[in-house]
Amino acid sequence: MNDASLILEGGGMRGAYTTGVIDFFLDEKIEFSSCYAVSAGACHCCSLLTKQHGRAYHIVTDYTKDKNYAGLYSLLTTGNFFGAKMIYEDIPERLYPLDYNEFNRYSGKFYVVATDMITGKAEYFRIRDLKKDITKIQASASLPFLSRNVIINGRPYLDGGMADAIPLKKSQQDGNKKNVVVLTRDVTYRKLPPDFKNLGKMRYRKYPNLVEKLNNRYLRYNVDLEYIEEQEKEGKVFVIRPEKPITIGRLERDVKKLKALYDEGYNDIKKRKDELYNYLNS
Repeated sequence: MNDASLILEGGGMRGAYTTGVIDFFLDEKIEFSSCYAVSAGACHCCSLLTKQHGRAYHIVTDYTKDKNYAGLYSLLTTGNFFGAKMIYEDIPERLYPLDYNEFNRYSGKFYVVATDMITGKAEYFRIRDLKKDITKIQASASLPFLSRNVIINGRPYLDGGMADAIPLKKSQQDGNKKNVVVLTRDVTYRKLPPDFKNLGKMRYRKYPNLVEKLNNRYLRYNVDLEYIEEQEKEGKVFVIRPEKPITIGRLERDVKKLKALYDEGYNDIKKRKDELYNYLNS
């Protein structure tokens, strides 16, 4: 196991890129002493830590057309665009079971990021028991406007990307000297101000701190990107990102496009294999 941390950002279905990177890690038997994951990245990290090659990719593609997995039917009938029951119960328990025994053999630390709706701050949940802690992963991946609040210990949570989309600084604060960051946007990308400021105020009027996080998320995200690029230039982090702009959205359901993005992720890191090993062994 490498004495290094892995940071996975979210991005909804753009996470298909991450699933390709994950499968490369599994093929190469690359393990990390800690993982910090957000939203879709948190879901995909489960397959990495259970060492189930192809699982993350197949979940993204095999069920994407199922009305219970994602879509308007799920949103109208359950309040979640991405069906919580199917994703966090049916798939991990029955359709494509997680290897809980393998996860229990993982000696590192796994954290997922969720946003506390009351404070608007990031909560870094340590995942110790993958089966019992699945609700924390659900909270991390519950997109605003498209998901119901997830209650943990009496407090409401939503998508971790609102409070800390790329938790590199958190990993460094925890003492991790080497960090591998997987992004789902290319180097030219910068987030724009939201078009839904009034919608956020109406939808989450009981949670003013969350509204602030929603409206100013683009500022924090862009600052994080600048920090990551500085750290990368200094050789302090190793960044894996798409080489060209990704054209699909976070709700993409075209299997061919998702497969192409998976291949892109796998091939991007495969081409930089030697660079990665040099960084991890330096």
